[in-house]
Amino acid sequence: MRTSARWILAGSMVFAGLSHLFWARREFQAQVPDIVTDVLPIDKDGVVVASGAVEVMLGLALVALPRERRRVGALLAAFFVAIFPGNIAQAMGQRRGFGLDSDRSRIARLFFQPVLVAWALWSTRR
Repeated sequence: MRTSARWILAGSMVFAGLSHLFWARREFQAQVPDIVTDVLPIDKDGVVVASGAVEVMLGLALVALPRERRRVGALLAAFFVAIFPGNIAQAMGQRRGFGLDSDRSRIARLFFQPVLVAWALWSTRR
């Protein structure tokens, strides 16, 4: 069951990463907190592209590096924690994006993030 969960998560990460890089770049920009671009020398599109590349790499690593799966799972969980402020910024700023067009849907998404963290950790345990 863990193997199936890990493969589903890997496929989801690759798909999400590719969507960041290609067809949903503008949508994902709504999730980038303004403070990120105020502090770092990068624009919102750059943040989306970088996070998309990381998602693809982590997704591929989940299946391509079986000996490192616990480490990759921990990195993926940390990534989910790191992007959580973007989800909060989207909810607080009432920003539409990625099909999240109501306060209810944006807040519901916040509760899904801990599930992703747990999924990454659980599916990569031995």
